[in-house]
Amino acid sequence: MRDPFQNPFPSSDTARHSIWEMLVPRDIDAFLAADWSMVEDDFIEDGFLGISGNKQPNPDRWSLAFPTLKSYRDEWLRQAHDFAKGSYGEDPRTAIFRTTTLEVIEIEGETALVRKKFDGGIKQADGSVDPMHWQTLYYCRLHQGRWKICGFTGYLPNPMG
Repeated sequence: MRDPFQNPFPSSDTARHSIWEMLVPRDIDAFLAADWSMVEDDFIEDGFLGISGNKQPNPDRWSLAFPTLKSYRDEWLRQAHDFAKGSYGEDPRTAIFRTTTLEVIEIEGETALVRKKFDGGIKQADGSVDPMHWQTLYYCRLHQGRWKICGFTGYLPNPMG
């Protein structure tokens, strides 16, 4: 069984190792702290684009939800603050790590396609479970010496179809 806190890429695979660190622990910790400053340097602002799949498998139902990094940041902060108001029956950090899988990173030169999936849920204080079944395709580039996010297609159902 995989350790959800363990980076599956060896440190010798510097590109994939650093991309995983950016998109899993740093992203989770920043979200739980509702602190955009922890991840703001992980993005390329110029030309950023975020597509929302609206949890729909049909691309005709997807939308241009985040035409700028600012629009994405604002929604990310809104979601993080809403999440922070919740009452959980388990440690949210552990639950998010447990539901997160990022094991496929395709790299061509200075561009990467990253597949991050969520499959599971977070136990609420009342005993119910808030399901987490979605996935995101991140587009990353090697920018000024480090891997950064230049866009994504997210809020896709997991599994698709």
